[in-house]
Amino acid sequence: MKYLTVSKNFLALAWMILCAGLFPLAAQTVTHQTIIRPGGVPGIPVMTGIAQASNGVAISWDGPSGYYQVLQSSNTMQGPWIAMGKATNLNRSATITTLYSNAFFRVSGPAPKYAGLKVCITCHSSVCQYVTNTPHANAYSALASIHQEQNASCLPCHTVGYGLPTGFVNITNTPQLAGVQCENCHGPAAKHAATPDDPTVIPRVELAAQVCGGCHSGHQPTFEEWSSSGHGAVVPHVASTMAANTNYISSCGRCHSGSARLALLGGQNPSVTMAHDFNVAITCAVCHNPHAQSVWTNSFNGVISFTNTLTGGVTLITNNTLGAVYTNQLRNALASTGDYVLSSSDVFTNVYNPNINICGQCHNDRGAAWSDTTRSPHHSPQYNMLLGSAGELLTGTTPGLPATHSRLERQCASCHMQTANGSTGHAFEVATYQVCMNCHTDPAGLVRLATNSIASQIQLTKSYLDYWATNTVPVAIPGLQKYGVYAWEYTTPGDLSPGGSGPSAADQSLVPDEIKKARFDLYLVLYDGSYGVHNAPYDVELLQSANAWVLGQITINLTSNVLYVQSLF
Repeated sequence: MKYLTVSKNFLALAWMILCAGLFPLAAQTVTHQTIIRPGGVPGIPVMTGIAQASNGVAISWDGPSGYYQVLQSSNTMQGPWIAMGKATNLNRSATITTLYSNAFFRVSGPAPKYAGLKVCITCHSSVCQYVTNTPHANAYSALASIHQEQNASCLPCHTVGYGLPTGFVNITNTPQLAGVQCENCHGPAAKHAATPDDPTVIPRVELAAQVCGGCHSGHQPTFEEWSSSGHGAVVPHVASTMAANTNYISSCGRCHSGSARLALLGGQNPSVTMAHDFNVAITCAVCHNPHAQSVWTNSFNGVISFTNTLTGGVTLITNNTLGAVYTNQLRNALASTGDYVLSSSDVFTNVYNPNINICGQCHNDRGAAWSDTTRSPHHSPQYNMLLGSAGELLTGTTPGLPATHSRLERQCASCHMQTANGSTGHAFEVATYQVCMNCHTDPAGLVRLATNSIASQIQLTKSYLDYWATNTVPVAIPGLQKYGVYAWEYTTPGDLSPGGSGPSAADQSLVPDEIKKARFDLYLVLYDGSYGVHNAPYDVELLQSANAWVLGQITINLTSNVLYVQSLF
């Protein structure tokens, strides 16, 4: 039996929390790993939290699957340690109601017994046969290639269970535990292999990014960068929406909940299977397949000659990083040319296409249309805007006007996942213009020019709409007069009109189609978020179409209103 004694610093913290009554413990139906430990899932119990509960103190810890027992003492030097119940805790959390005035805790748990991949593959060959082809399987060899195979600070992340009983010792005595294997991510599995029907020792299936972060942090700061990104947390209002109505777990969760999306990819209904475990961010396993590599065809390999339909400019783009065919552990391709939308009402399995750009899987317009009246388009049209396939044009031409940037072989990842200056790219921010220098002599200046121009045009279009709402509407459409400046908006206004209400569902029928098309284009450009960097010519085309539609509506009513729009602008 292995015990974890909490460090002195943590013991002091535990005592202060207990006495002061700070930090109430949040209820959590499913407990996920919350700490990073070299090697992945901890092989022994590690205390992760302590907080005052309504009737005592709540503590939590992490470790492999199995039974645990909590012990309490009033003196860590002399003991004694008193067991708080039997060794039957499977939840890795407990509330202690019988307390010493100065309480200390520790947890005993299952001894770590590692087996190695060859034992796992006996039953799990459908998965294990592919794991051997991933970089994880060769982690020890990679260490040996730089003569660090005896470096104790490196071995926990390049072997199985290093430093723990039955874990890796050296390549001579424990060759079966070299490399990153199943038990790094699922915990010790020898007991499961010996008693496969015992549900208490089934290895963990853990979606938390902290499992990966144990090794992909520090000198390789993937976890830290991911944690700082929008992918690192479920959007609060979306989480509360899914909590209030589990039906939204399937519709919203497909892009806002990591556990829900993985359930959909597995053919499950997350509204049922994830009803108590939807509050999981877009973690590593959502984008990366930990068990296998995929082979993709590069749509833009070599020198690409691209003519921008809107500008007429011809650009030669040299794509020589990936090759004609490339492999990685992503669930989706890096680039694609086909339009793609996944609306909240779509049956996921009917629409899902693994060959679509991995970012475009969620960063698409969700099938928004100009005729929608309830609310503005979702804040995710980036893929469609890059391809110029969303929005309405004055000419009536079906959109399909891709940006030059859409022909980069890594598309979104080209700019948003640059690896300069030690970055792994997992903050998904454009923190450097290094890649832009391949085509632009002054990318920073060009970005400022584009963003300032598009931002100004967005405000100009909005001013036209506001003018229409406050000057044309009272005379031409008195039924909308009560909404004032919000008369052009959706029933639930978008971000450009905070704090008010737009026309009701019934009154939306009074809003001219031209105004509906204009507001639709305006919000697509705004919610693309790049202010022209993704597809500036197309942004301009959409905003000019919007302006023409609104001015046409103003002109129609100039006589009755005795107004001169030129004097305003």
